[in-house]
Amino acid sequence: MFFDPLYLLFALPGVLLSMWASFRVRSAFAKYSQVPSSRGYTGAQAARRLLDDAGLHDVDIVEVAGQLSDHYDPSTRQLALSSDVYRSHSIASVGVACHEAGHALQHATGYAPLGLRSALVPTVGIGTNIGMLMMGIGLFLSPWVVLLGAALFSMVLLFQIVTLPVEFDASNRAKRLVVEAGIIEPYEREGVDRVLNAAALTYVAAVFSTLMVLVYYLFRAGLLGGRSRDD
Repeated sequence: MFFDPLYLLFALPGVLLSMWASFRVRSAFAKYSQVPSSRGYTGAQAARRLLDDAGLHDVDIVEVAGQLSDHYDPSTRQLALSSDVYRSHSIASVGVACHEAGHALQHATGYAPLGLRSALVPTVGIGTNIGMLMMGIGLFLSPWVVLLGAALFSMVLLFQIVTLPVEFDASNRAKRLVVEAGIIEPYEREGVDRVLNAAALTYVAAVFSTLMVLVYYLFRAGLLGGRSRDD
């Protein structure tokens, strides 16, 4: 609606952090995609091993298109792995697949943050679309409109904050179980750790980026000691 240099001051650090985190993920995955696991497990086989060891024989593993499009869907109890992960014998693929299997283990054990994240999913679209629109329009109308939009947009931030323990816990489970189950040798865990730690950084970057956007609108509306556009 208008160009505000102040927006760049708030948003640019988050954008740069997100770009760096994305680079770290792709760099780590590319590096350890070239390192085959000594035990020869594919990503799909590694995930299946963890699921079967936990008695989760009814969780299906399917191959999906896309790069790093891997995810677990609690509503269908289906673990989807991208082709690069599903078929590859690499350390990176094993790590990513076991991380997603970690989400299935969370679901099976009633891990509370996973349930809360699933419950918050419908609010994300509202916060992203309506919340952002109201904050933008509110800068021209009233700080109270901005505040109402910020309340809606905060649901996105809440979802991302809840996502942090969900992702960290899934990675920690994968790092531990991938060795305990004999899927990789202990010395190979360094590669798994590097890939999953880089992925975790992207979730931290998302929280920071969303927070900075929220702070910008509140500041611009004069709700955090800043001056409104009409001043």
